[in-house]
Amino acid sequence: MPWRATRPRRFPREGLQQMIVQLLSPGVDFALLYFAGHGAQTAGGGVTLVTSDGTPMTPGLQFSDIMATINASAVSEVTVILDCCFSGGATTVEALGSGLANLRTGLAVLTASRGDQVSMETADARGEFSVYLQGALDAGAADVLGHVNVAGLYAALSESFGAWDQRPTIKANIDRLHDIRTCNPRVPLHIMRKMIEWFPTPHHIYQLDPTYEPSNQKERHPNEQIFAGLQKFRACLLLEPVGEQHMYYAAMNSAGCQLTPMGMHYWTLVKNGRI
Repeated sequence: MPWRATRPRRFPREGLQQMIVQLLSPGVDFALLYFAGHGAQTAGGGVTLVTSDGTPMTPGLQFSDIMATINASAVSEVTVILDCCFSGGATTVEALGSGLANLRTGLAVLTASRGDQVSMETADARGEFSVYLQGALDAGAADVLGHVNVAGLYAALSESFGAWDQRPTIKANIDRLHDIRTCNPRVPLHIMRKMIEWFPTPHHIYQLDPTYEPSNQKERHPNEQIFAGLQKFRACLLLEPVGEQHMYYAAMNSAGCQLTPMGMHYWTLVKNGRI
């Protein structure tokens, strides 16, 4: 079902801090922290997440304090997504607490803007970044197999803002991409696994003929079902016709089709038992 953001609630500084401590408690191997609200820039270029009991002197919870909790946590993989002004300050030297500005292993931080930028809102007071994030989570950033991870989110969100707009940032120290959400694959897995059957080698040209194109006859030719699978590959840019612009003409003119470079990548995954 589509991802939906819940209505915001009021949280005092201590309440927010307690929730983060609870989120990062032992017992899980992955934690996702998402904050959408107001951010205040610190004197050192970091960011403070503004809370409902904030004051001009203490506007909320500094991200450097959150980073200390993350660094002390036993949770091996942590992803942080921030939609607030100056959110890029979450990965400054001040926030990281290290002269080398290194993230701990397994941490990824995705922010709505650079540390010197504000984050814009829509007419209904939602962050523009969060609106695009919702679309990305609703399969907009999913790969062919339906995986949504922080790298895919950044790629989709970065394209959503122009060169002179707020610029999303990402900083990560990870050796694997954890799924933040899993959507329905655009190519069903049983069809994807047919790839190495239809294409014995990644550079193989699959020969077509008019029997592959669906007809209005009561008795369907078995090749029509294969062609339907090939068309799914085509829709995901995994395959292209040879010598024709469209798969229809490739079939009617007895031409062929071949895997694209992306298709060859998925061919390798299937061949190696990764799919």
